[in-house]
Amino acid sequence: MIRRIAMVMVALTLVLLGTGHLLVGDDTKSVRFGALEPMSLEAARAQAESWLKAVGKTDAATLQKFQAIWKQESGSVLDRLAETFALGEPAAALLLAQARNPLVPAPTKVPDLFKNQAGIPFFRANLALAYARALNNRRVHEEALDVLKLFRPEQVVDPASYLFHRAVAEHALLLKDEATKSINRLLDDAQGTPDRYKTVSALMLLDMQTWKDKDLAAIARKMDNIERRLDLARGGPQTQKLQKDVLARLDELIKELENKAKKQGQGQGQGDPNGGACPDGSQPGNQPGNQGGNKPTAPMQDSQIANNGGKGTVDVAKLRKLQESWGKLPPREQAKALQELTRGMSPKHREAIENYFRNLAQANKK
Repeated sequence: MIRRIAMVMVALTLVLLGTGHLLVGDDTKSVRFGALEPMSLEAARAQAESWLKAVGKTDAATLQKFQAIWKQESGSVLDRLAETFALGEPAAALLLAQARNPLVPAPTKVPDLFKNQAGIPFFRANLALAYARALNNRRVHEEALDVLKLFRPEQVVDPASYLFHRAVAEHALLLKDEATKSINRLLDDAQGTPDRYKTVSALMLLDMQTWKDKDLAAIARKMDNIERRLDLARGGPQTQKLQKDVLARLDELIKELENKAKKQGQGQGQGDPNGGACPDGSQPGNQPGNQGGNKPTAPMQDSQIANNGGKGTVDVAKLRKLQESWGKLPPREQAKALQELTRGMSPKHREAIENYFRNLAQANKK
């Protein structure tokens, strides 16, 4: 929180001084503060046309296809850029086709095209985003994240898409801190973020707040990751290490259960049915908020999500229960339950949760 406040103060000072960035070494490595705005359709088209001419694709047939791409009624700016890059650069067309085709083996390294510093940054950064998005759709999260790390959200036409797909990859790879940072920046700084991005991002935040390092759920997440890697034919050293970690943790849990059973057995032999422990196996005085071993002095803390202001607590159990019963509740009860669930959350996080349940209501009507 202190670091965030400090950054805000620095950004405010820079604005008052008439500059929008903080220099780190030189102008080419500036770190920008403030809103991340998407590029307009017209500006993106102009840059795409300039790139097409720069690579020598000025023949009439190519320019006609370019005009057709940008006259389409549907498709995002990023989609049109990807089509333009495929039109003007065969290597880009091949990379995108391979990334999208589930029958093509998943890549195991970052393509050299993205590392080529001599390439036009506009082309490399936006092609990287389209490529990473395609890989994420195939659950090839490792290379998707590696590609995105080569660039910054300020370099692409759709910063919200960059941050969202980066967060998706980080969340899938169990990188909690990194995913939280990406999601917070998406919710705080990205302008024009689609509701679906906000909703999924907020739910990822809620999910990560339930994560613990050594419980059965953590083992299940690792096992899911192992299964995903095996589905991608990645049974190498990294997958084997994950398998060993899972087996080691399962052994630890088994030993812990055996030790607890022994203690309970000893307690029963002495006339204590719980072996001196509470019915759930815990020791007296170790309950949350119970420092003296008597009555609890504080309730169990709810899961928390990062936010800029507000208490920011949410009961995950209530969230899941509300998901299940949402379609059966009358509108007044829905509003009351949603208000209770999002009480104390920041406006942006509350908006994301409300959008989720609004979409849920629409889906139930279909």
